[in-house]
Amino acid sequence: MIHVHHLNRSRSHRILWLLEEIGEPYTIAHYKRDAKTNLAPPELRSVHPLGKSPMVELDGKLITESAAITEVLCTRFAPEMIPDRNDDAYLRHLELMHFAEGSAMTPILLNLYVGRLGEAGAPLHPRISDELTSHFSYMNSLVRSSGHFVLDRLSAADIMLSFPAEIAMRMERGAEFPALRGFVEMIHARPAYQRATEKGGE
Repeated sequence: MIHVHHLNRSRSHRILWLLEEIGEPYTIAHYKRDAKTNLAPPELRSVHPLGKSPMVELDGKLITESAAITEVLCTRFAPEMIPDRNDDAYLRHLELMHFAEGSAMTPILLNLYVGRLGEAGAPLHPRISDELTSHFSYMNSLVRSSGHFVLDRLSAADIMLSFPAEIAMRMERGAEFPALRGFVEMIHARPAYQRATEKGGE
């Protein structure tokens, strides 16, 4: 049985979505952010020293980091969601799996943290804004005519890129990036995504 350590309003939602798409049974340990600080509760540190979510227990092993979790789950339970290693699409798959948590999340997190500084953070906002636009524009350009990123069906890269794409829509950038908007609308309409939301929360 797969066990997911799930934090509300976090990137672990996409792991629940992936598991719903795969159809493997799983259980959830729910954790709530602190209402004042928005930080994860200390109970998560009893599972892993960094105290972050998502974390998945599989075969008695704890797996951390969204991309690693997604890669392991897809390789084992849904290999069709990863391109063949001899296919040119596999290189794009690798790039985007790392891009989703590396390049794409950097300006998103900077925007979040610097935004809490008020006027003190004002000098940094123009550069962060430029970086957000650059990364969202790049993602928008990668959406295929099928609405997906790597394959013309749901793939591991779609799972990983769902979070930064959703952030772009929460920032009301849909008019600027219509392909991203279409991608988010498509994944939100999937029954598996909706089941994950019911089980894990918004």
